[in-house]
Amino acid sequence: MVGIAGNRCITFTVFCAILLLLGACSAVRTIPPQPETIYPYKHLKKVRFAVQVGAFQDLDNAVRLTEKLQRQGLNAYHYIDPSGLYKVRFGNYSTRETARREAGFLQARGIIDEYYVVSPQMAAIEGDLRGELVHTARSFIGIPYKWGGDSRDEGFDCSGLTMTVYQLNGLDLPRTSRQQWYAGTPVGRRELVRGDLVFFATSGGERVSHVGIYVGENRFIHAPGRGKYIRVGSLASGYYRKRYVGGRRYL
Repeated sequence: MVGIAGNRCITFTVFCAILLLLGACSAVRTIPPQPETIYPYKHLKKVRFAVQVGAFQDLDNAVRLTEKLQRQGLNAYHYIDPSGLYKVRFGNYSTRETARREAGFLQARGIIDEYYVVSPQMAAIEGDLRGELVHTARSFIGIPYKWGGDSRDEGFDCSGLTMTVYQLNGLDLPRTSRQQWYAGTPVGRRELVRGDLVFFATSGGERVSHVGIYVGENRFIHAPGRGKYIRVGSLASGYYRKRYVGGRRYL
C-alpha cells in the first residue's frame, strides 16, 4: 500500500510539474500587439505651445532647417505664411516657459537663430475648425512637394502635409500615414466630411501608403510625390478609386 501511495504521490508531483511548465510556456508566449496598443492616440492632443523659427522666401531654406531640426529628434515642419514666406515650427510644449527653455538650448548650440513661442488658436473655439483645416490645406496647393526627412516608409512624406495642416490648427496629429490611420475613428466613404483624412494603398495590397485631407465633393488635397506640386485629387478617379482604403475622423 505504501508503494502504491508513493507512486501516486510521484505521479501527482509530475502532473503538477507539467501544469506549471505549460503555464510558464503560455505566460511567455508572444501575442502580436493590436493596432490600438501600438498607436494609442484615439483623441488628439492639443498643441499648447510651439516654437517658430525662420522666415524664408526660398522654400529650400525652410526644408533645410526642417531637416536640421528633425535630425535633433524634433517633430519639425514648415508651412507657407499668409505673407508668402516659408516658416518652420516644432514641438508641443505644455507651458510657454518650457518652450522657451528648449528654444534657448537650441539657440545656444547654434542650431536656430531668432525664435518665437506661439500658441496655435483652436478654430473650434472661435468658429468652424473643419473650415479652417480646409482653408489651411488649400494654402499649400501649387507648392512644390518638399517636406524634408529621408524616409519614405509608411507614406512618411505625404503625411507631412496632413500633419502640418492639423498642427497649424492646434491638433497634434502623429507623423506617418500609418500612425494617422490608427489614430482616427473609421468613417464610411459616404459619410466623409471636410477635414477628415482619406487613405490609399498606392504600393499595392492593403497597406496604407498615402494620405490626403478631404475637402468635400469627392475631392481631397494631397502631396502626390517628389517633383510634383501639392494638388487636388478626386476619389472618383480610376487610380484613387481602386486604391482607396478608407477614411478617418479626428474631431
